[in-house]
Amino acid sequence: MLFPTLGFHVFFLAVFALNRLMARARDWRVIVLLLASWLFYGLWDARFVALLIASSGWNWLFARIIAAGRGPRLAWLWLAILGNLGVLGWFKYAGFLADLAGMPLAQAIILPVGISFFTFQGLSYVIDVYNGRTRPARLLDLTLLMSFFPHLVAGPIVRPSHLLPQLRHPPRLGRQEAMACLILILWGTVKKAVIANDISVHLVDPVFADPAGHSSLELVLAAYGYAVQIYCDFSAYTDMAIGLAGLLGFRFPRNFDQPYRAVSLQDFWRRWHISLSSWLRDYLYIGAFGGSRQALWRTCLALFGTMVLGGLWHGASWNFVIWGALHGGVLVAERLWQRARPETWPVLPAWAGTVITFHIVALGWIFFRCSEFSGAIAFLRGMAAGHGGGAPLASGWILALMALGMACHFGPRDGVQRSARALAVMPGWAVGLIGTLVLLVIEGLRGGGIAPFIYFQF
Repeated sequence: MLFPTLGFHVFFLAVFALNRLMARARDWRVIVLLLASWLFYGLWDARFVALLIASSGWNWLFARIIAAGRGPRLAWLWLAILGNLGVLGWFKYAGFLADLAGMPLAQAIILPVGISFFTFQGLSYVIDVYNGRTRPARLLDLTLLMSFFPHLVAGPIVRPSHLLPQLRHPPRLGRQEAMACLILILWGTVKKAVIANDISVHLVDPVFADPAGHSSLELVLAAYGYAVQIYCDFSAYTDMAIGLAGLLGFRFPRNFDQPYRAVSLQDFWRRWHISLSSWLRDYLYIGAFGGSRQALWRTCLALFGTMVLGGLWHGASWNFVIWGALHGGVLVAERLWQRARPETWPVLPAWAGTVITFHIVALGWIFFRCSEFSGAIAFLRGMAAGHGGGAPLASGWILALMALGMACHFGPRDGVQRSARALAVMPGWAVGLIGTLVLLVIEGLRGGGIAPFIYFQF
């Protein structure tokens, strides 16, 4: 059940009504949201609802044992972590390793939607309880944390210390907050159903499917197009998730902050998929590898290792390893340059840093998008060859959508808040009319169907 579909709208209206009805009955409200989340997930594949419940129970049990302080706490923590990683590893990497060994196992393993996201939710909870950052939660509350449908299948990864306290209070939704949520949902729908979908169908998919059959210019445009597509697609999901959760009375943290404005790759990862990058920073780079509180060479190794593992988190593919290694290598180079740059040398202008960083990111997206290493190499060779011919250049409509996606990306950071303040003073009928017109425009512009969000596969 995709967010921008009629079926989901009906589902959400029912959940919204029940959530408001149960606003003062905390336990019943949690139960309603939990059942709705299981229904939402079960419509993808009902077999994996049991896995979701079992994962919640596993993390709840070990967090209780750790908090009680009985026995070797560190050993209990590692057992909890290995259990989470074992399940994740089986579904995401067993087929890949079996293929390397010549055993065709991959086709027999079905990847549960969003397993990486709810596994990371569970890991952060049990680690935070061990470190004293979070108090042990009720089983009901933890299960909702890991199952909550707005962020279940593609994030953002909401920290336990952020969401669990919100379950103790009835939902609060002021008029301006409601307007901001509706704007996020509508704008997310535009980015997904119109911009990302059309760029994908009419430019990115056909060019990446047959690099040899397209001109170098078409390949370059497809690379730029994918940079726009993946941003619009993933940030659209995040916008809708934040908006939907907000209407239900929950506040999710911002997950994107104009990432293509970044002046360095380090800055990019402070802006792109913030919930994942901060998770990797806190629990892997600092928590497991020691971060920057050590010798320079170990810091660089920790940076590189974190990004390679971050690439593997996205999937069992050499292309994801290369993508992570590219980002890790550039991050290491930036760290070394910060140490070695002579003080008398001028600092790179911000605009130059932005241009260079964007093209490094766009280069990495080619490996991210291609399913095989050979396909990525063929794509890069075609770009460098400078040949013409092949398929016609992207249409003016697609170029306009790419320009629109980037223009909105570089717009005011507080654009949603400004619009929400303006709508909050309008009468209800006017807001309804504007929303209806926007939906009609979306329906008129979008293609025949809506493809699943890119990050559903992770």
